[in-house]
Amino acid sequence: MKQYPKTEKYDQSWIEKNWMGPNPLWLLEDLCEHLDLRPGMKVLDMGCGKGLTSVFLAKEYGVTVFANDLWINATDNLRRFEEAGVADKVFPIHAEAHALPYAEGFFDAAVAIDCYHYFGAGENYFPDVFSKLVKPGGRLGIVTPGLTREFPQGCPPAMKDLWIPELYTFHSKEWWRNLWEKTGLCEITACYNLPEPKAIWQPWADWAVVHFAEEYGEDDADFDQRFLKADTNGDIALIGLVAKKN
Repeated sequence: MKQYPKTEKYDQSWIEKNWMGPNPLWLLEDLCEHLDLRPGMKVLDMGCGKGLTSVFLAKEYGVTVFANDLWINATDNLRRFEEAGVADKVFPIHAEAHALPYAEGFFDAAVAIDCYHYFGAGENYFPDVFSKLVKPGGRLGIVTPGLTREFPQGCPPAMKDLWIPELYTFHSKEWWRNLWEKTGLCEITACYNLPEPKAIWQPWADWAVVHFAEEYGEDDADFDQRFLKADTNGDIALIGLVAKKN
């Protein structure tokens, strides 16, 4: 299993209190190896959830972060940023991905961890929205769940019974690369599958069973466990994609 030394500095109970998907700090730490982040940069953290990734960016790289999320209240995130001691560097924003309040070219970089597939899998989101957020020469980076290859039937046969509609946004790294590259708006600088995706995902799946059963019911709580177990051929991937804005 790959080591994530920056993440190890953070209290695991704090991570588990605030995560909303599989090990977001591991995903971000891996992605940041392919980004050129420097102190003072302005970074958009799209789909930041409860702000784990935003705190990490501010503390580890000294950047100013705009923590954007639709599902989480901005005031609640502000309290978390104050408790983490980064309220002077991280600014919580409540906005939908297609109705963002930012000027074009405002950011030096924009990232999205485990969320881009919810809003960015359409043909026009990258050219019409995401790419416009950063200045020329800026970086755009995502980590998204996906597949090791494309399947004619839309999903791995062994997982057909679990393939709910939102999973049809799961694609291969080649598919994601082409989605951005064909626009001519960027140069792809990294496109890869993270090592051991199921090992990254499993702690979240196990945690969800314990913590979501009462709120969502046992069938929903153990969905990720069943999902990972059904992947008998190793078709599930976690994909990193980084581009430099032309």
